[in-house]
Amino acid sequence: QVQLAELGGGSVQAGGSLRLSCTASGNTISKNCMAWFRQRPGKEREGIAAIDSTDRTSYGDSAKGRFTISEGNARRTLYLQMDNLRPEDTAMYYCATRPFSGRCSWTTDAQWFNRWGQGTQVTVSA
Repeated sequence: QVQLAELGGGSVQAGGSLRLSCTASGNTISKNCMAWFRQRPGKEREGIAAIDSTDRTSYGDSAKGRFTISEGNARRTLYLQMDNLRPEDTAMYYCATRPFSGRCSWTTDAQWFNRWGQGTQVTVSA
């Protein structure tokens, strides 16, 4: 069974950067869809970015130009580089994955993913 663990959250001032990582353990599969979601206070969970089994990446409007999703270690680690952070980026950030050899994107419904990390808090102050 695959388990995901996020690291890298913290507190930063507006304009700063953070790099989140999500490490998979257990019976990982090389062909999968991996994504980052976040949940802001009082809001529903929303997709931010995704990378599919062909390494095609996609980003939501809030992430374009500021966040970069990437993978490493034979797809056992997922990263989210976040630059030029804004107070509205304050949220709990989650990684998610599902074995899948096709395409997925940041718009893929959260319920489709079958493995989730526990989340890491990002707080951006003005």
